Amino acid sequence: MKTLRLIALPAALLAAGTTLSACGTSGNAAEKSGTPTVKIMVGGIDKVIYLPAKLTEQLGYFKDAGVNVQLLSEPSGADAETLLIAKQVDGVVGFYDHTVAIQTKGKCLESVVQLSKAPGEVEVVSTKSSITSPADFKGKKLGVTSPGSSTDFLTQALAVKAGLKTSDYTTVKAGAGDTFIAALKQGAIQAGMTTDPTVARLVDSGQGKVLVDMRTEEGSKAALGGAYPSSSVYMQCDYVSSHKDAVQKVANAMVKTLAWMSTHSAAEIAAKMPADYAGGNADLYVSAVKATLPMFTDDGVMPDGGPETVLEVLGSFNPNVKGKEDQIDLSKTYTTEFVEAAS
Repeated sequence: MKTLRLIALPAALLAAGTTLSACGTSGNAAEKSGTPTVKIMVGGIDKVIYLPAKLTEQLGYFKDAGVNVQLLSEPSGADAETLLIAKQVDGVVGFYDHTVAIQTKGKCLESVVQLSKAPGEVEVVSTKSSITSPADFKGKKLGVTSPGSSTDFLTQALAVKAGLKTSDYTTVKAGAGDTFIAALKQGAIQAGMTTDPTVARLVDSGQGKVLVDMRTEEGSKAALGGAYPSSSVYMQCDYVSSHKDAVQKVANAMVKTLAWMSTHSAAEIAAKMPADYAGGNADLYVSAVKATLPMFTDDGVMPDGGPETVLEVLGSFNPNVKGKEDQIDLSKTYTTEFVEAAS
């Protein structure tokens, strides 16, 4: 697989790491006073697929649960995972599939709250492109947030399912939001994997059209063969076992948010979010939230068969998983202990 990079990551990652180091780790004065502090990196805090994290803060549910959660943002899920492994943060709001793919490297990551039952991702094609299906990816430049991210995983999955090799196309690090839109508009990519509100902006402007829609469980099953749990709160297993009180409080807050979302409209949810998330177009943002809402769980529980689908999909192309499926213990990649107690 050929890879092009549009964004210089190392400097950004270094800067993020420096900032995080300056902040220190959990166990500060607030924690000593009985309120644990948990630093959570979100793989793009303004992405609708990760909306429950910021919404929980906006609703005041972290505070109500007795936990001081510091939400940070890193556009790429792969880089968020790196910071977690380096213990720069305590948790990540990102794709569950990272917990599966990393296990053969001797690392243990565990989803403690499963926010979704579908990827929430969309393969968007430039309206100037001749691509009509993943089979047309051959010879094309395809955008992902970064190599090794879940957008990269899903792109590879679609290509392999269409009978292609990952070396048949070029992967371009296009980021998300404005950088992704610019890449598509300028022809640096012909298509790419992204989320709302980027999808809504591209379609509304006439620059892009939806090729594969995985914002619903039905769309996930059609594209990948089953429910594909994605957005989750995952942490290192040793952190979970040694900070049960803090993890439980995070779960209590997040499950409360998921329940709230299930009884409120897209407009009501959007109204709770920071105004700048709408990018100056409130109606379009509401539409983006509405299109993505079907992906979310209402209780934080892992969907039946979801981990098996993820393992099967990753096993079709991911070198960390392919041929090593029998080495992976899915029961160690997630737990329902905390969401069941929250319920």
